[in-house]
Amino acid sequence: MENKNVGWLIIGLAVVVVAIIFLFNSALKEIVQASCTTHDDFCPMYDTINQQTYLALAIAGILVIIGLILIFSKPHEKVVVKRVMEKRQKKNYDLSDLRAEDKKVFGIVKESGASFQADLIEKTGFGKARMSRIIDRLEGKGFVERKRRGMTNIVVLKE
Repeated sequence: MENKNVGWLIIGLAVVVVAIIFLFNSALKEIVQASCTTHDDFCPMYDTINQQTYLALAIAGILVIIGLILIFSKPHEKVVVKRVMEKRQKKNYDLSDLRAEDKKVFGIVKESGASFQADLIEKTGFGKARMSRIIDRLEGKGFVERKRRGMTNIVVLKE
C-alpha cells in the first residue's frame, strides 16, 4: 500500500477516535453530574475527565500529524532504482575478444539495459539465426542473459 493511502487511512482513524472521545466525554459528564454528591458547584471528577480528554485528543493529534507526514512524503523507491542503475553502469566489460557484430549487439543492449531480440534484429539488420548465435556467444561470456517472455526473448545485461 502506498504511503499516501496509509496516511489517509490514519487520518480517517484519527477522526473516528476524536468523535468517540467527544461521545465518551459527554457521557462521562452526564454521569458525573448525576452522581456527584458534593454540595459545591464544582466536582473534583471533572478535572479527571478533562485530563483524560486532553490526553486522548493529543494522541489523536499525533495520529493526524503522522498521517499528514505519510501523505506528503515521497516514496524512496526512485532512490533505490537509481542506486541499482548506478551499480549496473559501474561494471566494466572486457570486449577485446569479441567480434565486431558481437560488440554492436552488446552496445545496443548496454545502452537500453534490456531489449527484445526482435528489436535487436531490426536495429542491426542481422538474420534471426545470426542474432541467436551472437546472443549465445554473449551469454557464454557472461555479458547478457536471455529471458523468455511468451513467444519472444528479452536480452538483458547480466550482473
